Amino acid sequence: MMSFGPTLRILGLLLMLFSLTMLPPMGISLIFGDGQIPLFGAAALLVFGAGLLSWLPARRQKKELRIRDGFVITVLFWLVLGSAGSVPLALSEQLNLSFTDAIFESISGLTTTGATVIFGLDDLPKSILFYRQQLQWLGGMGIVVLAVAILPMLGIGGMQLYRAETPGPIKDAKLSPRIAETAKALWLIYLSLTAACTIAYWISGMALFDAICHAFSTIAIGGFSPYDASIGHFDSVTIETVAIVFMVISGMNFSLHFVAWHNSSVRHYIRDPEWKAYLLFLFTLSLLVSLVLLDSGTYTVDEAFRRGIFESVSIATTTGFSTSDFGTWPTFVPFLLLMSAFIGACAGSTGGGIKIIRMLLLYKQGSREITQLIHPNAVIPIKIGKKPVSSRVLDAVWGFLAAYILIFAVLMLVCMALGEDPITAYAAVGACLNNLGPGLGEAALNYASLSDGTKYVLSFAMLLGRLELFTLLVVLSPSFWER
Repeated sequence: MMSFGPTLRILGLLLMLFSLTMLPPMGISLIFGDGQIPLFGAAALLVFGAGLLSWLPARRQKKELRIRDGFVITVLFWLVLGSAGSVPLALSEQLNLSFTDAIFESISGLTTTGATVIFGLDDLPKSILFYRQQLQWLGGMGIVVLAVAILPMLGIGGMQLYRAETPGPIKDAKLSPRIAETAKALWLIYLSLTAACTIAYWISGMALFDAICHAFSTIAIGGFSPYDASIGHFDSVTIETVAIVFMVISGMNFSLHFVAWHNSSVRHYIRDPEWKAYLLFLFTLSLLVSLVLLDSGTYTVDEAFRRGIFESVSIATTTGFSTSDFGTWPTFVPFLLLMSAFIGACAGSTGGGIKIIRMLLLYKQGSREITQLIHPNAVIPIKIGKKPVSSRVLDAVWGFLAAYILIFAVLMLVCMALGEDPITAYAAVGACLNNLGPGLGEAALNYASLSDGTKYVLSFAMLLGRLELFTLLVVLSPSFWER
């Protein structure tokens, strides 16, 4: 039987830690004088109080976490923090959001989806805008990984949490001997990339506040912006180029960044098959979209390549920034872009989607099956680079793909049953399951017009996508709770 005492203790501690995330927006409110300090102060007290009430009864529960506990804590963590993150959004008079909308916006932020229900971002207080961006930044690498770096100081082992949360088909590869050291190293890289992106945006012409906000969502592959027009607000080729570069970098496997940083060498990038497939995928998509925009007469040569490359990288990496409404482009292109989000970025990145490594494995296995039909007796191992891939990993990839397609179909049908038209249901579920953000139809620019039921379905889809299906499905399985 599972003991919920340690789980409750950890969740209480994490909620109390999360209440500290209200302090930076309070500082922004003080700087800009937007009068939101009481709002974030009240939210901090509520979240801290909830954490304290959870922690006090279980404060003496210090059992070692098992794998099961790791799954439960990870799922509850995202559910609880998604709810806690909504507190200032729900309390804000300027936003005037319903409970459902506040939950949706918070989960969208933490899961780095970037789907929004808020209009008139340009006129909102700076502290609220900063808070939205901060949610994405914290969720970018997974707050659980941050917790893994902090929890050892609180006497809590974090390996089980890390194994449950880490995205990608191969979960057991260790970057450094100790899990806490790994988490700290990843966050050091994450912070360094955020700082570099901020400076690049600032030099390119953004105000410092805008540079910080957009760096948060760029490195997190999130897509939130303090402006309704997103990156298009600036109408700057330089800023768009900076965004493209850092979206591409953030869509790479962070373990590659770690190895490159640790060894002071970039040769690991060049040797990595997923990295090469990722860049080829982005290049091909960008070229195809740009040529279609040019051929259809939608834009001139310069504009076609400018818009085509930016939207291709933004959608394919599941960031969701925009410089134009891609839903108005020739019909083929919006659907192509949305389908590219299903492939997504690299495993171990801040991006969503099925991941390049899984698609690479599926391609190699498909090629093997064709060759096997021609040469029935041939023994053809599947390799990534020079390393053979075990049948267990291949089975897991096929299982993941089957689950992904089934879940997508079911959630789309549920949204249609709740009254959404087929295009909206298809695009909204695809955008949320892949942690993309912008969709088509009613979900093209904003999700506010969708029904409350649909928003809860989409919030569930965001969580599924962020936890890569099985972490959440495992906890929902009846066999998980058996003795």
